[in-house]
Amino acid sequence: MTANTIFYIILSFTVFEFVLTKTLAYLNTLNWSDELPEEVKWIYDEEKYIKSQKYEKTKHKFSIFSTTFSFVVMILVLVFWWFWFFDSFLRNYIENPLILTLSFFASIIFLQTLFSIPFSYYSTFVIEEKFGFNKSTKKIFFLDLLKSFLLSYVIWLSLLTLLVFVYQKLWDDFWWIAWLILSFFSIFFMLFYSTLIVPLFNKQTPLENWELKTEINDFASKVWFSLDNIFVIDWSKRSSKANAYFSWFGAKKRIVLYDTLIKDLTTKEIVAVLAHEIWHYKKKHTIEMLVFGILQTWFMMYLFSLALKIDEVSLSLWASVSSFHMGLIAFAILFMPISIVLSLVWNILSRRNEYQADEFAWINYDSSHLQNALKKLSQNNLSNLRPHKAYEFFYYSHPTVLKRLSFLEKFKKVW
Repeated sequence: MTANTIFYIILSFTVFEFVLTKTLAYLNTLNWSDELPEEVKWIYDEEKYIKSQKYEKTKHKFSIFSTTFSFVVMILVLVFWWFWFFDSFLRNYIENPLILTLSFFASIIFLQTLFSIPFSYYSTFVIEEKFGFNKSTKKIFFLDLLKSFLLSYVIWLSLLTLLVFVYQKLWDDFWWIAWLILSFFSIFFMLFYSTLIVPLFNKQTPLENWELKTEINDFASKVWFSLDNIFVIDWSKRSSKANAYFSWFGAKKRIVLYDTLIKDLTTKEIVAVLAHEIWHYKKKHTIEMLVFGILQTWFMMYLFSLALKIDEVSLSLWASVSSFHMGLIAFAILFMPISIVLSLVWNILSRRNEYQADEFAWINYDSSHLQNALKKLSQNNLSNLRPHKAYEFFYYSHPTVLKRLSFLEKFKKVW
């Protein structure tokens, strides 16, 4: 297969991905309604429902503009050989392949960040502000942006340095050693995200609400779940949306509650949400999804190693010399259809796990509290309760709230 043929495949995949996402987005609009649907009347009143529809429509319009802009830029980059131009420009000043690759991607990360700032700013201070979600100040926004940018540089460039070094020194063994490195990074950040990354952006303080703390510990003891720490994160300085998450390292377990969650839900509703999260741990759902991700990375790195051995892959972007960085960009686009299929499998597994966790919460804690929590979170977050089936299938890692509530109702009757 010639480099020219691979180029047209890359171009076709780029167009295909754009058309697919726009088609799914359009299908999702078909489920919008100006009147309150019968099936959501037990969650939304008419005023709240209309507001949720306006929120969806506003996000949809903004998404069309931002993704179309990104698509047009990508097509221009491909058609007018901008990757080749930039690669050739750097080669005039840099001879070392490692420094060349790092400089190439450092520049791309910088440009991507630069282009994303206006869109991120508009989303935060116009859309989220309009619908009452944004609590962030411009100072917090730009500090977050700077910290995220620097963090991305440190993480991605460190990772790239290791991968390129292995590629240069261990050609035949590159793919499986690279897989081990990527797997280590995945496990490391899963284990230490809460203790290393989160504190850079938010404060986490021990839970002081004695009633809530006692209720959580009592439930944890009931289901034989050893709990070490319960923290509250100051999310309200950025958004009014609520959430909670669970992290662990060995025997040490940590529950982190958003302060907005404590504000919006009752004590029993919060415990019901945590019961759901505890089952993810006890059933090893997190490890299951981690293993899936690691196997996916294994498959991807094997294919990538094959692509690097075919000069036409990197030359398809009109490069004058085959290289690691041009091969990586070409491969990332060529891998796109496989990535879509794997993400669908991921979502199917994730939705199954969510139902199992809801079932556990129902059996071990009063289901009405979990149902009430889901309703409140949907109302407060203006969630889209009726996405199109195709859109839900492609994008939703969790079942819709309506499906989860219906599941709990059916389970209640059978029980």
